[in-house]
Amino acid sequence: MTQSSVTSSLFTRYLALLSYFGLLFWVLAWHGLISPHPDLNPLAVTIGWCIPLLLPFVGIMKGKPYTHAWANFILMFYFLHSLTILYIDNGERLLAAIELILTSINFVGNILYARHKGKALGLKLTRLSEVEKQEKAKFEGTHK
Repeated sequence: MTQSSVTSSLFTRYLALLSYFGLLFWVLAWHGLISPHPDLNPLAVTIGWCIPLLLPFVGIMKGKPYTHAWANFILMFYFLHSLTILYIDNGERLLAAIELILTSINFVGNILYARHKGKALGLKLTRLSEVEKQEKAKFEGTHK
């Protein structure tokens, strides 16, 4: 591994971690302290908002590239939430903008980290055209 690739991998790791924890703490602060829901139990709402972010916690802490990659599916929930609040709620627009920024940074950090770490580990996704060729050969071999 070259020095620049190690530096790049460390940068993307820290970017992914800092934005992950930033988003987790932001969700805790927003729903638990800054603007708790007026009609529902604030503790229950805060826990409900944090649970999805905690699902990939172990894998992210271990630096598993696959976990970083699939954690982006969870981030889409927060991305859509922030866009919705930006559109419909003038009072919480700034809060939603911060959530959108943190979610976007985490999304990019996860992608870049998974890519760099995957390359370093020799992990490689097979090209779709190769998978199609393999499946076609397998199908034709069994139906002759």
